[in-house]
Amino acid sequence: MNISQNNLFYPFVGMVFFIGVLIFSNIFIFLKIKKINKKAEDFFSGKNGKDLEKIIIGQKEQIEKNKKDIKELFDAYEKIYKIAFKGIHKIGVIRYNPLGDMGGNQSFVVAFLDGDSSGVVISSLHTREGTRLFSKPIIKSKCFEYPLTDEEKSAIKNATVSKKSLKI
Repeated sequence: MNISQNNLFYPFVGMVFFIGVLIFSNIFIFLKIKKINKKAEDFFSGKNGKDLEKIIIGQKEQIEKNKKDIKELFDAYEKIYKIAFKGIHKIGVIRYNPLGDMGGNQSFVVAFLDGDSSGVVISSLHTREGTRLFSKPIIKSKCFEYPLTDEEKSAIKNATVSKKSLKI
């Protein structure tokens, strides 16, 4: 009988030790969970129990309002951009002497173009008899109604390659 009691003693002590470790672990985990629950309760309760929820809902409403405001601003920006595209913002100027060796560079050509390279070219021809002004409509850097002089073509080219022109 002594041998069988010794054979049961060690497994019994091991089981008691193991059960003790499990009980200690359960108590430790229970206390940790209680502490976490207390912190969560304190965090979510706020002053009157629903502050965090109200703040989150308020922030969601503010985000939706901001999205709407951004869309309105973007729409207004696009309208302004389209208007600016139609305005004159490309200008090219050429001065020249139509008489060759006589006189100075008193004649000129000015091209006023919009973002689509359409607009008008105005030419001033200064001769001994007087000064004459001519204008020609320009559509996409070309004139379909009248032939363009070399100076007018140069003024249009200067206007379209200007670094100050608005790029769309």
